Amino acid sequence: MSVHVRPLPQHRRHGRKTLTGAAFLALFALAGCSFNNDALAPSGGAPPGSVTPIAPSAAEANAQPTLDPNQPAMGNSTFVSPGVTQARSTGTAVGQKVEQMRADLSGLQGNISQRNAQLTTLRQSISQTSQRYHGTVAAIATRLQIGTTPANPVLVEQWRGIQGSLDQLAADINSLNQLANQTAQDSSTASFILESARATLLLPGAIDEDHRQLRVLEDETNRTVVNIDRLLSELAADVTRQTDYIGSERANLTVLAAAVNAGQLYGPNLSTGRSIAGLSAANTPVPVAAPQGPVSVEGRQPLVVIRFDRSDVAYQQALYNAVSRALERKPDARFDLVSVTAVQGSPTQAALNTSQSRRNAERVLRSLTDMGLPANRVTVSATNNPRVASNEVHIYVR
Repeated sequence: MSVHVRPLPQHRRHGRKTLTGAAFLALFALAGCSFNNDALAPSGGAPPGSVTPIAPSAAEANAQPTLDPNQPAMGNSTFVSPGVTQARSTGTAVGQKVEQMRADLSGLQGNISQRNAQLTTLRQSISQTSQRYHGTVAAIATRLQIGTTPANPVLVEQWRGIQGSLDQLAADINSLNQLANQTAQDSSTASFILESARATLLLPGAIDEDHRQLRVLEDETNRTVVNIDRLLSELAADVTRQTDYIGSERANLTVLAAAVNAGQLYGPNLSTGRSIAGLSAANTPVPVAAPQGPVSVEGRQPLVVIRFDRSDVAYQQALYNAVSRALERKPDARFDLVSVTAVQGSPTQAALNTSQSRRNAERVLRSLTDMGLPANRVTVSATNNPRVASNEVHIYVR
């Protein structure tokens, strides 16, 4: 086998160059490589525009879909204004101020009614988009768990659909945030009306009816303030929870993209530990090292050794299994990725080996980030070793 996961013999440390995973990713991007989701497009597959439209899956058509239990619930309060009590004009200067404040409060409560209607519409949109999103994610995950071809065009198209759904969720959350800003302005207006009513009580030239109307106006303004505060609190909680959730789902989509490319479901996101749609990959056995296991170049036991002795080394599942188990034992673990170049042949061959070894490291690092491991938890380095027969990549835990 070309992927080894076991303790290996120790060997003296060779000189090497070191980069953090984030810096290595930056260099990789500058080299013309990309970590965006365009990698989902199957190589050699159907040309753009030739994919057959996909009918809704069984999960999408389910009238009562199972949503992700990790998704935070939205608030469900309704915000009804207490109303404004109308009264006859007293004809005094104070009475005229009361009439103006009453009109201002009535306009403010009209704004709150509009905010409540907008909130109801946004909640309905978020609920519908969430059902569509989670239904399709579950359908993709189920297909991957059963097994399918790498970069299956049907799954690629479905993945693009759920990316669009997540973008719509993000847009709705942004609208909630704008609604919260507008409500904050309403809160300032309510505070101004309340302070004006209290100050008007101290003005001379008022009659008893003016003060009675002012006290009623003050009470109704206070109830409006309470209503606005409740609306602001619920909006803030919704925006915070849903924003955090969408951020974690972005990471899960990256893992799902890698799974679609591979045609198999790896398992939970290495960053969040959460399974996609509540599913996890089968417990795929880790390949056993050949008796003539590769040489350690770090003076310590590697977690994984990937020998690139051919062009189609299938290392991803074994790598995922090993790293996820390491994170189970040590959640804050960091990893050293060492690219080992075989020193053989002519100077030209050595240069070719060095270039290929760098590409091997890029490939493995991209696999780790696709699985959800943050790039800043991986340090990348390179070394030469005359004792290895072919280029290798070693993963160490620290």
